[in-house]
Amino acid sequence: METFLEILKISIPALLVMLTAWLVIRNMLRDDQERRRQELLLQTVKTITPVRLQAYERVVLFLERISPESLIMRTARPEMTSLQLQSALVNAVRSEYEHNLSQQIYMSSEAWEMVKNARGTIVRMINSIASQLPPNATGEELSRLLLEEVVEMDTEPTRTAIAYIKSELARIMG
Repeated sequence: METFLEILKISIPALLVMLTAWLVIRNMLRDDQERRRQELLLQTVKTITPVRLQAYERVVLFLERISPESLIMRTARPEMTSLQLQSALVNAVRSEYEHNLSQQIYMSSEAWEMVKNARGTIVRMINSIASQLPPNATGEELSRLLLEEVVEMDTEPTRTAIAYIKSELARIMG
């Protein structure tokens, strides 16, 4: 019995020391793991933020390029018929959109939806106005009607999308 008590006198303090060491090491490892996770998160943010800003910048540039005024300035030629200009304008919008399609992964779903809506509205507007013209109409007539339509709008769809993107970017950047 006395031997058993001697063993307990030695074992209990040893177990307490071992338990304390285990708890300290476990907490140290947990803290170290949390610190590494935080460092990785910070590094990811440092890497992604410039890419994300560039994506927003490219999408705003896309929206500027598909605004009717910009499209007409870049695309229209004096010898074009309204059908040729319609085709060229719609193709320019599609080409610009396809070129910037990958930017959506860096944007919120709502912002990308605004971009898609602006693109769709511009294409519908081009097609709608072109369909109202006679087949022998000139490209200049289509250009004039498109610009008149833009002037009559409360807010141009590309401006609405750009404003939304700017507000989202302001929220992201704090």
